[in-house]
Amino acid sequence: MKMEIFLNPSQNEGPRAERDPDQDGRDTKVRILDAAERLFAASGFAGTSLRSITAEARANLAAVNYHFGSKDDLIRSVFARRLTPLNSERLRLLDDLETEAGAESPDLEAIIRAFLTPALRLAGTSPARRVVMGLLGQAMSQPDEKIRRLFITQFSEVGRRFQAALSRAVPFLSAEEIFWRLMFMVGAMVHSMNISESLEEFSGGLCHSRDANSIVERLVPFVTAGMQAPAVIDGDLK
Repeated sequence: MKMEIFLNPSQNEGPRAERDPDQDGRDTKVRILDAAERLFAASGFAGTSLRSITAEARANLAAVNYHFGSKDDLIRSVFARRLTPLNSERLRLLDDLETEAGAESPDLEAIIRAFLTPALRLAGTSPARRVVMGLLGQAMSQPDEKIRRLFITQFSEVGRRFQAALSRAVPFLSAEEIFWRLMFMVGAMVHSMNISESLEEFSGGLCHSRDANSIVERLVPFVTAGMQAPAVIDGDLK
């Protein structure tokens, strides 16, 4: 009898815990999101089929339809998973600044820091940084208007709030000029996130970007100076 128990130890373990079907569903959903994110970043949205996503995720089309409904809804969920926490942190920081400032405008540099820091720190710490940057690059250069709209929608509230905050901080700039400079700030941010691995090579070892804080502390004053530059006069553009 003792030998039988030794050969079959499970007989002495009691009933096995059953798998939670809800957990199985959550695991499948995460695998689909992870696979979609990797493939979208590598091959683009149009170049990635649902079948390739399900093969990568070890799932089936029925699971995609159950969890997301359609490819567009899956793309929306991929964007939301990465961008919702990021934008929520930006808004939290801006809320804190505006509460502290009361009736006054928050400091311009502090507003810019609130916008830039969450993204740069995320990029510096995320193990999936290459994938995230590839995904953002695909989204920002997207020729498909429908997909571009899905991406832009993620930033509607953040864009509105920060544009309003910047308007109060630099009242001598028109709404058009502020929007241009906001876009330049986004461009500088994305470029800074994307070149970290080649920066050391380009600079001959002079510059390193292993620490996200070092990028933040250099980029914030650079963008602040640009935001404070005199307004562009229409006549200057001719």
